[in-house]
Amino acid sequence: MPARSAGILFHRIVDGCPEVLLVHPGGPFWKNKDIGAWQVPKGQAREGEDEEAAARREITEELGVRFEGPLTPLGEIRQAGGKTVIAYTAALDVDPSAIVSNTIEIDWPPRSGRKLTIPEIDAARWLGLDEGRRYMLPSQIPLLDRLVAVLTHLPPTGV
Repeated sequence: MPARSAGILFHRIVDGCPEVLLVHPGGPFWKNKDIGAWQVPKGQAREGEDEEAAARREITEELGVRFEGPLTPLGEIRQAGGKTVIAYTAALDVDPSAIVSNTIEIDWPPRSGRKLTIPEIDAARWLGLDEGRRYMLPSQIPLLDRLVAVLTHLPPTGV
């Protein structure tokens, strides 16, 4: 069964235009990848953990931000590798330079048996929707369209 992850696509409105907070994965595999590499902060649910709780936990782990506000579902997408991502969105304005990611241990090179400790994410930044489409992992781009649909149906005070 393919892995299931949950995450939150945070958004804010700047000068009347939506921006999204995307993260860049850490480690040597992603080091020189930029366009098509930025992602929604997300991670796998633990056994017995519902997706919303997993998304909130992952935000705390990857961004160092505890978010307890309301979440709006954006549905599921399937990434190229087969992983299903359950996504939510919420309004949040955070300084990307203040974000502190947890670290994880990986085998590098893959299957070498050598362990390397890396930050789970090495950068975060706010991007407008067009720029987000350019930099985002292609399989996650539909989440931007879903965000636009959500934002156009919210009253102005809801953003």
